[in-house]
Amino acid sequence: MSYLKFDKNLIINLEQSLSKEMLRTNQSGAYHCTTLVGCNTRKQHGLLVIPIPWLDDNSHVLLSSLDETVIQHGAPFNLGIHRYKGNVFSPNGHKYIREYDCERVPTLTYRVGGVILKKEKVFITHANRILIRYTLVEAHSQTTLQFRPFLAFRAANELCVENAAASTDYQEVSNGIATRMYEGYPTLFMQMSRKPRFVFDPHWYKDIEYIKDQERGIPYSEDLYVPGYFEVDIRKGESIIFSAGTDPVNTRQLARMYEDEIGHRTPRTSFYNCLKNSAKQFYITNADGRYLLAGYPWFKIRARDEFIALPGCTLSVHHRSDFEGIMDTGAKAMRRWMSDGTPDRHLAGIDQPDVPLWIIWGLQRYSHDQTNDICRERYGELIREMLDFIIDGRHPNLKVADNGLVTTDGTRRPMSWMDSTHPDGTPLIPRTGFLVEHNGLWYNALMCAIEIFENEPDAAASVARWRDIAERARVAFLDTFLTDYGYLYDYVNGAYTDLSVRPNMIIAAGLDYSPLDRRQRKGVLDVATRELLTPKGLRTLSPNSFGYIPFYLGNPEQRQQAYFAGSARPWLIGFYANTHIKVFGWNGLPFIERMMIGFEDEMKEACIGTLSELYDGNPPFFGRGAVSYAPNVAGVVRILRIFKNLNIITE
Repeated sequence: MSYLKFDKNLIINLEQSLSKEMLRTNQSGAYHCTTLVGCNTRKQHGLLVIPIPWLDDNSHVLLSSLDETVIQHGAPFNLGIHRYKGNVFSPNGHKYIREYDCERVPTLTYRVGGVILKKEKVFITHANRILIRYTLVEAHSQTTLQFRPFLAFRAANELCVENAAASTDYQEVSNGIATRMYEGYPTLFMQMSRKPRFVFDPHWYKDIEYIKDQERGIPYSEDLYVPGYFEVDIRKGESIIFSAGTDPVNTRQLARMYEDEIGHRTPRTSFYNCLKNSAKQFYITNADGRYLLAGYPWFKIRARDEFIALPGCTLSVHHRSDFEGIMDTGAKAMRRWMSDGTPDRHLAGIDQPDVPLWIIWGLQRYSHDQTNDICRERYGELIREMLDFIIDGRHPNLKVADNGLVTTDGTRRPMSWMDSTHPDGTPLIPRTGFLVEHNGLWYNALMCAIEIFENEPDAAASVARWRDIAERARVAFLDTFLTDYGYLYDYVNGAYTDLSVRPNMIIAAGLDYSPLDRRQRKGVLDVATRELLTPKGLRTLSPNSFGYIPFYLGNPEQRQQAYFAGSARPWLIGFYANTHIKVFGWNGLPFIERMMIGFEDEMKEACIGTLSELYDGNPPFFGRGAVSYAPNVAGVVRILRIFKNLNIITE
C-alpha cells in the first residue's frame, strides 16, 4: 500500500483537498507545484515554473496549468478546475478523481463513465521540462483527449492581466507547437509523443483567483492566456506523453525519457523516504556551482539557511558528494567575501555574523560522518581562515570581546535568524550585543577546531590561541546568559538582559560542545519542554512571554509581527533532541521517538511529503508560510537518521 495515497472521499471534498499541495523540482531551480486536484491556490503555483537568470533572480511561471477533457460520443468531460471570481469553481473536474497516489510519481486516476484515465507527472532532473503521461486504462468506445494550456509568462510573485503586448504567435514543431508571450522570455515547447491536432483558438480566461493569496491579504486575481487546444485519439491500454519545456525534444524519445527519470526515484513508502526525497528537492546546480535553496515556492538561496540545512539534506540521506559539492561552492563564496568583501551573486547573506559559525557546525557534522582527518585534509584551512578572520577583528559584524564572547550590532539591521523587520527595514526584534546562540556556536566552533587540529604540530600555536579564547568564553557565557531560573537570556546588551523565553538557548545547549554542564543543560531543557515544545517543533516565543502571537494569519504586516512571536519551527527539534540525549543519554530516545509522530502526521498534510516553513504555536498547529523549507526537513531527517542507525526505523 502506498504511504501517500488519498481516496475519492477526500479528493472530492474541496475543503480538504485544496489545503493539500504537492511539489516537484528539477534540482536546478525549476519546479512544479499545485494542489492535489490541480487547482492552483497560489500565484506561485504552476506546471512549469523556472528561473530565467538573464531576466532577474526570480522564478517565472510559464505554464500555469493544463486542462484535460475526455471526449466520448461527442460529449466532453473536462477534468480541470479553477476558482473564478465570486468563489465559483469551474469546470469541477475533481469530481471525476477516484484516487491520488504519490508513492513514486504524482498519479491521479479519473473515472468518467466507463473511462478510466491515469495521469502521472515527472519533472526531468536538471532540465526545464515536465512530462505528463496519460494512460487509458479502460474504455468501451472511441476516446479523444483534449488539452488546453493556460499560459502566464510572468514572475512567480506577480500576476497577469489581459494585455495587447502578449504575442499570440506560435510555430508548429514536431508533434506540437512553440510559443512565447513576451520578448526576453524563453520559448515554451509543448509537444506530445503522438502527433496531435492543434486548434488555434486564443482566449483570455479572466478573474482566476488564488485562495492562499487572498488569505494573506495580497492581490489574488489574474487573467491567463489560452492559445487553443490539442486533440489526440487514444486507445485502451495506450499511453500518451505531454512534454512542456524550454527546448524542443525528440518526441520519439519521450517514453524512454520518462522511464529513465522514474527509474532512479526513491519510493515514498516511509516517513524517512518522504523526507529523503524532499531533501534532494532543495539541491540547486547552476553555472556557478552547487547550492541549497532555502525553500519553495518563494525562497531563494540564503547562506544561513543553506548551512543550517546542509548536513541533514545531504549526509543524513547518504549524499556525501552533494555535501562536498555544496560546501565547496560555499567555501569559495566565503573566501571571496573575506578577501575583498565581494558578495556572492547567489548565496545571499554571506556577511551575516553567524554564517561562518554555522559552516563550522556543518563541518563538525561532516567530521562525524567521515573522520577528523578527512575533514581536516579537505576543510581544515577553511576553518582556520574563518576563525582567524573573526579573532583578528576583520569580520564587520562579529567582534570578539575581551571576555572571549562575540558581539554584534543588530540595532539597524537584523543579525540573526530572527530577521523580521519593520517596513523601514529595521528589526522587529532588535537582538544586539551578546546573542545566546551566536556565542554557543562560537564556543562550539573553537572547540571543534581544537579537536580537529589538536594533534597537528604545525597547528600548536593556533590551538593554544583557540583554547585560551574558548576557556574565557565558557566562563563568560555562564556569567552572561545563565539566569537564576535555570534558562538563558536571549541576548544581553550592556546592562540590558532580554528575559524572553526563546528557543535560541536550546541551540546553545544542544551543540556538541556547549558551555553548559549537564545540570545546566537540563535546566534549559526543562524550560524549553514546559514553554516551547509543540508537536511541530519549538515555539519562537513562550506563551508566558510578552507579545506572544500563536497564529500566523492576517495581512503581510500582521504576519511579519507574528513570524517570531510564537510560531513553531521544526528545525529546532534537532537541537532539542541533541540536548535531550546529552542530558538523559540513550534512555531519552523513546521520548524523542514519540515526538516524531507529530512530524510524520504532516506527510499527508499541507504540502505532502515535506514540512512547511512554520507552524502555529497553538493547536491544531497548522502549517503556514512556504510549502517546503530546507532547514525544517534537515532538522527532522537528522533525528530520523539516528533512529535508522539504531535500526529503530527502516527506509
